[in-house]
Amino acid sequence: MLIDISVPLGVHTPAWPGDTPFSCGWIGRRENGDSVNLSAITASPHVGTHADAPLHIESDWAASESLPLSAFVGEAMVLALPADHPVQDDVQVEVLIALIAAASDAAPAPGRSLEFPTRLLLRTGCAVSPGRFPEDWPTLSLAAAEWLVGRGLLLWGSDAPSVDRRTSKTLPVHHALFAGGAFILEILALDAVAPGPYELLAQPLAIHGADAAPVRALLRR
Repeated sequence: MLIDISVPLGVHTPAWPGDTPFSCGWIGRRENGDSVNLSAITASPHVGTHADAPLHIESDWAASESLPLSAFVGEAMVLALPADHPVQDDVQVEVLIALIAAASDAAPAPGRSLEFPTRLLLRTGCAVSPGRFPEDWPTLSLAAAEWLVGRGLLLWGSDAPSVDRRTSKTLPVHHALFAGGAFILEILALDAVAPGPYELLAQPLAIHGADAAPVRALLRR
């Protein structure tokens, strides 16, 4: 069974405040005598579920056409922050270890390390999917982001609008993930997804020269 974890591009999908919202207009309509209905859309690539490109944070880094499909397809693990995790608190390494152990449905045996997933998707409970833009959301601490890429992370995803804080201007988590060779999915719909292992199918659209690309993200047990 496929589980759609995409927040769609639509007129009711909130854009980041000040960003370009989604709109759909019409160039041709059958009822006006045109041979076909022909639409034209306008939107920031950051509306709805999307993959950030490194270009988003550094002008000389790679654009959207460089996003590797291999990072967005394969085994993944969904993690869920507990409901009482304070929104203002960063997600620290020890919290990640506990969440991975819980999602794995087993703690490591004495003397053995926890098997580390290379694609992680975090349910923060501060999602765009209900049709509103959240005021704040938990993000990785810089130490946790560096810890993840140091263990071979390929992809970090979140239901939140950004992997950094809403008010951040320096975007340290973006920088740490991209610099460490990991990629980023934002604005996932994970509300109804149980923690655990899945197969992720989340290919970015083949858009050239942009700082992000829309994604239709699916999970399969």
